[in-house]
Amino acid sequence: MPESKQQLYALIVENVGEAVIALDPQEKISLFNPAAQNMTGLSEKQCLGRVFSECFGHQKILCSLVDKALSAGRSISDHETVELQRPKKSLPVSATVSPLFKPDGEQQGAVLIMRDLTQIRTLEDAIRRADRLSMVGTMAAGLAHEIKNPLGGIKGAAQLLQMELEAGSPLSEYPEVMIRETERVNNIIEELLDLSRPRIATNNEVNLGRILNEIVLLQRQAFIEKQIRFSIHLDPSIPPIRGDQSLLTQLFLNLIKNAGEAVDVGGEVRIITRIDSDYHLSSPGERAVPLVKIAIEDNGPGIPADQFERIFTPFYTTKTGGTGLGLATCQKIVSDHNGLLGVKNLKGCGSSFVISLPLHRH
Repeated sequence: MPESKQQLYALIVENVGEAVIALDPQEKISLFNPAAQNMTGLSEKQCLGRVFSECFGHQKILCSLVDKALSAGRSISDHETVELQRPKKSLPVSATVSPLFKPDGEQQGAVLIMRDLTQIRTLEDAIRRADRLSMVGTMAAGLAHEIKNPLGGIKGAAQLLQMELEAGSPLSEYPEVMIRETERVNNIIEELLDLSRPRIATNNEVNLGRILNEIVLLQRQAFIEKQIRFSIHLDPSIPPIRGDQSLLTQLFLNLIKNAGEAVDVGGEVRIITRIDSDYHLSSPGERAVPLVKIAIEDNGPGIPADQFERIFTPFYTTKTGGTGLGLATCQKIVSDHNGLLGVKNLKGCGSSFVISLPLHRH
């Protein structure tokens, strides 16, 4: 092979994002690219020349894939169950082991290629939450309609009772309480119905930077007593997107307000926007479009692991006096815009809610 081609191939292997590990017929590691070092936490010096099982004996699935590929002489893949065990946190990866053959057909060894699935798993979780919310919303809609009918009767009876009582009657406060409470329950039911109603969202140009700047301006005043630092980092290259400005304002206001409530006095809330060119959204009959990511981060205590799946469930809340419909409504707004909503805890402390919206160009 000409030297220029060898250099080109070496350059490609050094720079690809996937981990590439080459093995000789005796399963000794002969190549260990930078991506493999990053994924495994092992250096090239630690691995070159050593038998694969010496370095990865604790990774039973990977060792099995390598053995099967070399013995059977064919490619073996696992895209679901491989977790790279690392000191701090395991890493989900897809793994494919393919045998290497010389031109004369003699088996030369094998190559293991691994791809980081963290981002894909995050997107899959967001899709599952959206699907679950849709099902819950449909069930809740039927229940809400059944409640609204008797509720209207209770309110009407209370209003009639209020009219029959003489002015200044000591009993007048009771129908007042009944009317007020039925209106409060009705408002909660309307919020719940919003989760299942198909929204007729407007589809206009929305300047994300302007919306976020206006919300942050107001929230700085709202949290002035807590002395919260609001920092905003906007990508100036993001053009206006298609969407419903009113609904998107409600979405960002809710999440930024939640972040402000999560931090202690003197805490920080960060709003970051960027274009995610790694992943694109495909819709039937339309070209694939990139995603705009809006991250709302805080340095509060973070979200307990057992609450991650429940925080988007209607009526689940950790706030005193909250209805538990805020995040469910946020999920619905994002779904109505064909986007995804994800959440994660940050290293050290705090949490991050990430909204991914399609960047449709006009």
